[in-house]
Amino acid sequence: MRDISEIRKDIDRIDNEITKLLLERMQVSADVAAYKRATHKPIYDGARERQNIAAASERVPPELASYASMIQSVLMEASRAAQHSILEQHSAESEIIRAALDTAPAYFPLKADVACQGVEGAYQQIAVDRMFRRPTLTYHDAFEDVFDAVESGAAEFGVLPIENSSAGSVNHVYDLMMRHDFHIVRSCRLKIDHTLLVRPGVKKEDVRIVYSHQQAISQCADYIASIPNCRVHVCENTAKAAEMVAKSERGDVAAIAARSCARLYGLEIVDQGIQDNQNNYTRFACIAKDLVIYPGADRSSFMVVTNHEPGALYKVLARFYALGINILKLESRPIPHRDFEFMFYFDIECPAAAPEFFRLMDSLSEVCEEFRYLGSYTEVI
Repeated sequence: MRDISEIRKDIDRIDNEITKLLLERMQVSADVAAYKRATHKPIYDGARERQNIAAASERVPPELASYASMIQSVLMEASRAAQHSILEQHSAESEIIRAALDTAPAYFPLKADVACQGVEGAYQQIAVDRMFRRPTLTYHDAFEDVFDAVESGAAEFGVLPIENSSAGSVNHVYDLMMRHDFHIVRSCRLKIDHTLLVRPGVKKEDVRIVYSHQQAISQCADYIASIPNCRVHVCENTAKAAEMVAKSERGDVAAIAARSCARLYGLEIVDQGIQDNQNNYTRFACIAKDLVIYPGADRSSFMVVTNHEPGALYKVLARFYALGINILKLESRPIPHRDFEFMFYFDIECPAAAPEFFRLMDSLSEVCEEFRYLGSYTEVI
């Protein structure tokens, strides 16, 4: 058996040769870019890339075919990115982002007209207060009404919950994102501490009905199970649940809502911190009609629809890997009226002005059937 130090010397020698060949290949890619500039040919040649990837897999034993295909694909990605940089060919999305950065305001507004779903005391309202110092709030019955208010210009901004660390994504909001025209300009991560609220004089042992939003009910499932013979009623939000209990004349109802709702609606606190997971956070997105990128933006969101073929999503993910960009969230949602086709929602971590971010924006549309940039922003914690 060979000693490991001898084996590693061979590996290092081979890796050095691979690095030299990579440098040589990238130099040849510069010649390709010059040719394409002179002949006005597009950088992306899908047919040739497919042929090269297939040929790479055929040059190795079957058990190594997938690795050869992967390596060849990454090489093609790197070559194409280099050609984009040399030719300074920018996608429409990239040009829009550059223009937004050039005209960025000096700071995020302190005062604004903001739309959110619910009533006073809802977690959305708390998130609004976290993002704005002096907001003028309008409340709406449904999430779609918030999108409509922003699109119509009735509100400058809208705030919507998008995911919870315990209960997962707010799927209805993601579905609405596919149907509305908007941009994300800020996000907020809010710690959620649920409280059981009752009318004055009501005890926990009296409670038989609990009102709350579906997400809050899911987050407090163990606590609810500890209340004998208790039934749950789903409401549009937690603050509305508190309001319903306050208006009720029954002595067996309670609401799961924020602590602040006790003072707002004249209720008493039975128990606090009743969520099953004490590390319970909800992320909220602040949306606007127009694209504005405020200083410090280091997160971006977009939606893609991939081609309906094997490896389509991998081709998208390979770009993140090649550019060293971290994916914070990847969410898939079925596309209405399109059987077995999905929209993929990405949150990524990368400064909006970084060169690698523009390389990503310049190349994504080449491997997507549809690509929609949603905005770059900062997350408030």
